[in-house]
Amino acid sequence: MNKTYGVTPAISTAGPSSEETRLNDLLVDELRRQGSFESEAATLKRAKVLKTLQQLTQEFVYSVSKSKNMDEGMAKDAGGKIFTFGSYRLGVYGPGSDIDTLVVFPKHINREDFFTVFEKILRQRPELEEIQSVPDAFVPIIKMEFDGISIDLICARLDIPRVPLNLTLDDKNLLKNIDEKDLRALNGTRVTDEILLLVPQPTVFKHALRAIKIWAQRRAVYGNVFGFPGGVAWAMLVARICQLYPNAVSAVIISKFFVILGQWNWPQPVLLKPIEDGPLQVRVWNPRLYPHDKYHKMPVITPAYPSMCATHNITESTKKVILQEFQRGSGIVTEIFNGAKKWGDLFTKHDFFRRYKFYLTVIAATKGSSEEQKKFSGMVESKLRLLVQKLENNENINLAHPFVKTFDQAYLVDSIAQLDSVLEHTGTLGGEEYLKTLTPYSAEAQSDPSSEGKVEVRLTRFYIGLQINLKNQRDKKLDIQQPCTEFYTLCQSWPNFNKDIYSLSIKHVKLYNLPSDVYDPDEERPVKTKGDSTHSKRVKSDPAGKKRPKS
Repeated sequence: MNKTYGVTPAISTAGPSSEETRLNDLLVDELRRQGSFESEAATLKRAKVLKTLQQLTQEFVYSVSKSKNMDEGMAKDAGGKIFTFGSYRLGVYGPGSDIDTLVVFPKHINREDFFTVFEKILRQRPELEEIQSVPDAFVPIIKMEFDGISIDLICARLDIPRVPLNLTLDDKNLLKNIDEKDLRALNGTRVTDEILLLVPQPTVFKHALRAIKIWAQRRAVYGNVFGFPGGVAWAMLVARICQLYPNAVSAVIISKFFVILGQWNWPQPVLLKPIEDGPLQVRVWNPRLYPHDKYHKMPVITPAYPSMCATHNITESTKKVILQEFQRGSGIVTEIFNGAKKWGDLFTKHDFFRRYKFYLTVIAATKGSSEEQKKFSGMVESKLRLLVQKLENNENINLAHPFVKTFDQAYLVDSIAQLDSVLEHTGTLGGEEYLKTLTPYSAEAQSDPSSEGKVEVRLTRFYIGLQINLKNQRDKKLDIQQPCTEFYTLCQSWPNFNKDIYSLSIKHVKLYNLPSDVYDPDEERPVKTKGDSTHSKRVKSDPAGKKRPKS
């Protein structure tokens, strides 16, 4: 009898035909061409770095245990262990991928020790190139470059006296008596481990997921913070298709992926196994119990207890964009199977900066260091989907489509007063000549004697494409003053907001006035043709009809 994977029986248990196997070999060749796989030497280097981090973790736990008056034997026995999750643990990492790493320690060690003692141990290592701690993040994190590899380090304290090397995290009772931040930190590893246990053929899953990740990144539908599925959600979607076709090859999984998810009866959830109860007084995803869960547009539910929705950030607009991309993907894969197209055609770059006549540019600017700018732009980024939702409520906007990448610039300017001019000219083709007269920021430029007294200005741009459909044709203006003003107020209510350091600007830009840096160097930008009517509708984004509300 065939084993059932997931919450329903398989659609087909058939093995691959010779033609499907041939197409699958071509897919793996294309993944190699796309640079999806890493060299053996680079993979060995990752293993070496993780071994070092395991040793440093035990050193950290020992050191803190001794400082809390434990005897030598107990301090050594206290242990400490690292776990990986995300793309590395799933086996779909490539050149330049970071390693998501979880440091687990026993109950007498706390998070403050992690951000003081462990960080100090890391800073003393010759392999350390860069480090940034964010102890107050939703999931507290240390981001670092260690021996040429990017590592995201999070931590969790368990309510047990020692953490031996043979500890696994599958026992739900380990989740007792820990706080919410520790629970969230453990969730990443527990979810990744469950996914790998719930797929019939891990190699088929990994190759299919590599392809879907490249596709989602090229098509700009990858990024949880912007309202698209993130890495874990895409992994769970691929895993569900693998469960429905347990003996298929990766090429078939990709073909079925676009068809099935394109026709899925959203908001029916995608589940890899039935939702479980457990020993904690915590919320488990349940739209019958929690009204908020009812509003999830495309719910993809994590398999590990406590189950959560990994796609709660998806908005009405991003859902439409994802479904359009499923349709495009399905059409291309059908042609690949018919011999009319190649796998490379699936991975063609997105057309975001050609698709719309109007764009909103949100510019987060900081007078100061790159660390200050990272904090401010990170906060604006985390709130951008709320602006998207506010725009969606306007009856004249069919779609508010956020772009999943940001554009950064940094200059040395003569005075703070010059910042207004920089903001005014940033983000448009027309402003580029002015920006060319400024000194781009670099460590060398700053140390130059002629730069004395100059001010560092850093800017991060976000884009939202607008599909406009004016309901009243007599009114040629689209008024989005209210959502922009509300977004302003929201960002300014950030506890660290300081108007002397940070400023925010929102302006509308027409397609033909987008700046050059949104296009690749070898890419032709769209050219206005006779009869194009982008000039006929005006977008009003602030009370005075100027291009940006005043901060």
